[in-house]
Amino acid sequence: MKSILASSRRYPLVIATVVVGVLGAALWWGGAAQSVQWLFSAFGLVVAGISLAGMIRKLRHGAVGLDLLAIMAILATIAVGEYVATLIIVLMLSGGAALEDYAAGRATRELNALLERAPQIAHRLSSIEADVADIPATEVVVNDLLLVRPAEIVPVDGVLQSAEASFDESSLTGESLPVERHAGESVLSGSVNGQEAITLRATANAADSQYQRIIALVEEAAGSKAPVVRLADRYAVPFTVLSLGLAGVAWALSGDPVRFAEVLVVATPCPLLLAAPVAFLGGMSRAARNGIIVKGAGVLETLARARTVVFDKTGTLTQGTPVIAEVRPQPGVDEGELLALAASAEQYSSHVLAASVVSAAHSRQLALTVADSAREVATHGVTAQFGTREVIVGKLSFVRDHARDAVPARLRGGELAMYVSIGGRFAGTLVARDVVRDNARHTIERLAQLGVSETLMLTGDAPETADHIASQVGITRVQADCLPSDKVQAVRTLTARPVIMVGDGVNDAPVLAAADVGIAMGARGSTAASESADVVILLDDISRTARAVAIGQYTVRVALQSIWLGMGLSIILMVIAAFGVIPATVGALSQEVVDLVTILNALRAIGGRADAAVRGPARTAAVTQFSPS
Repeated sequence: MKSILASSRRYPLVIATVVVGVLGAALWWGGAAQSVQWLFSAFGLVVAGISLAGMIRKLRHGAVGLDLLAIMAILATIAVGEYVATLIIVLMLSGGAALEDYAAGRATRELNALLERAPQIAHRLSSIEADVADIPATEVVVNDLLLVRPAEIVPVDGVLQSAEASFDESSLTGESLPVERHAGESVLSGSVNGQEAITLRATANAADSQYQRIIALVEEAAGSKAPVVRLADRYAVPFTVLSLGLAGVAWALSGDPVRFAEVLVVATPCPLLLAAPVAFLGGMSRAARNGIIVKGAGVLETLARARTVVFDKTGTLTQGTPVIAEVRPQPGVDEGELLALAASAEQYSSHVLAASVVSAAHSRQLALTVADSAREVATHGVTAQFGTREVIVGKLSFVRDHARDAVPARLRGGELAMYVSIGGRFAGTLVARDVVRDNARHTIERLAQLGVSETLMLTGDAPETADHIASQVGITRVQADCLPSDKVQAVRTLTARPVIMVGDGVNDAPVLAAADVGIAMGARGSTAASESADVVILLDDISRTARAVAIGQYTVRVALQSIWLGMGLSIILMVIAAFGVIPATVGALSQEVVDLVTILNALRAIGGRADAAVRGPARTAAVTQFSPS
C-alpha cells in the first residue's frame, strides 16, 4: 500500500490515466458508451494542456521532442472521435516519462551509499591521562591524537604514531595486498586497520580527508554528465514537420478540414513513442538475463556507440584477492611439506594472507596438522609448535629472529613474500600475487571486435605492477599511482568517446560516475561503485563487459529498424489518407496495425531463451563469444 501511495505521488499522471481507463471500462460495461467518450476526451484535453506547458518550458531551454506531435495526435483523435486512441497515446506519453524519471533517480542514491560507509565515530585520546573519548568524526581537529581499534576504518587522514601497522587500502587505491606503514608515515581515511590497535595524529579534519574527497568527486562527476538525448527525439522534428505538412497540403487541396484530421490520425507518434522504449526495455531485460543490470535506455544507446574502454586493475582485470602463486623451498625441503606446514601454522592467524596459504594447501589436497601451541604476533607473523618442530611464518625480519640464514626473495611487481622457518632453519618462501582473470585478455579482444578499440588501465598500484598486468591482458596504455581524482581527470581528457569505465571499488566510484558509461563489477565490489555505475555486472565475470556492449549495439539496431519501419508505414498511410481514401475510423484502425507491427519488431530486442545468463566459469568461452546479432 505504501509503495502504491508513493508511486501515485511521484507519477500522478500515470496513476490518473490508469484510473480513467478503469472507470471508462466500467462505464462502457454499464452501457454508457457516450460517457466514456466524454471522459476520455476531457482527460485527453487536460493532458494535452499539461504537455503543452511542458513543451514550452523545454523550448525555453532549447530542447525539442515528441511533445508537439503527441499533442496534435491527442487533439486529432478527440476531433474525430477516436477516444480510445486518445487514452493509449496519453498512457504511452506519461508511462515513458515515468520510466525515464525512475532511471534518473539513482543520482541521489549513489551519494547515500558512500555516506553510509563514511567513518562516523573517532576515538580521541587525552594527551595527559590517556583517556579515550568517543566523538563524531566531524569533530576531529588537526593534531588530535586518535585511537584506531583492530578492523576499524580510519576516520581522518593522519600520521601514524605507533611503531608500525598494517592497513587494507583496497577501497581507496585498489591494491588488494595489505600495506605496511611505519611511525611517521601518512595514513588515509577510509583505510581499514589491521589486527592491532594503533594511534595516529590527525593531519586533516573529516571534510578535508581522502574519503570525503571521494564523495565530493562522485557528486561533481555525476552532476557534470550531459543528459542523454532519447533516440526517438532525433526523429521527432522532421517527422512532425512532415506530418503537419502533409496534413496541411491535404486540407488546402481538398478544402475539407476533416482531411487534416484524417492525415494526423494515421500520423500519431506511436511508432516513435513505442518502438524505442519497447526495444530498450527488451534490451535491458536481455541484459538482466545475462547478469547485467542496465540503469536506463540511454545507457544501452551509449554502450552501442562506445569507442574507448578504461579498466581498473585490482578486482577487475585481476581476481582481487591474493593467492599463493609460487612455493620456493630451500634445497633439501619438499615443496608439499613446506606448504602443508606453513598452512598448518597459518590456520591460527587472522592475517589476510593466512587464508590464501590455507586455501593453497587445500587446493593441493594437503593435510593440515593440529599444532600443540600457536602464537600470532600482529602484523609480523605466527609461531606454531608441532611436536619437536617449531614452524614460523611471516615477514623476513620476524623469521630472521629465529632463522638467521633467511634471505630476501626476488620479487616482481605486485608480489609479496612470506618466509618460513622449520626447526630454526630457513625452509623457503611463499610468493603471493593477485592473478589476472583467465578471460581478461579475450574480453579486451572481443571489445575491439565490437569497435571499442582504445584501451587504458588506471590503477593506484606502482608502475612495475601495473605494466606487468597490462602486458598479460594486452593493454598498451597504463597510468599508475593514481588517486581517485587522477582517474577522473584521465577519463575526462580522453578524446575517443563515448568512454566506458570498468571498476569495482570505492576508489572507482568517482571515475565510474564521470565516464560516459560506468560499469561496476558488483558481484563482490563495493556498494558505492555499484550505485555510481550505469551498469552493474552481478556475476564475477569480466567478459560480461563485452556482452553488455554487444547487447547495446543489437538493441539500438532493433530500435532504429522499428522506428524506420513505423515511420515508413505511417508515411505511406498519410499519403493515402491525404487523398481521402482512408476514413478517420479506418485510419485509426490502420494506425493500430502499424503500432502492432512496430512493437512486434521492437520485441526482437528481448532475444530468445538461448542466451539466458551463463553461470559458472565452465561457460566462459560461450560468454566471450556472444554476439546478439
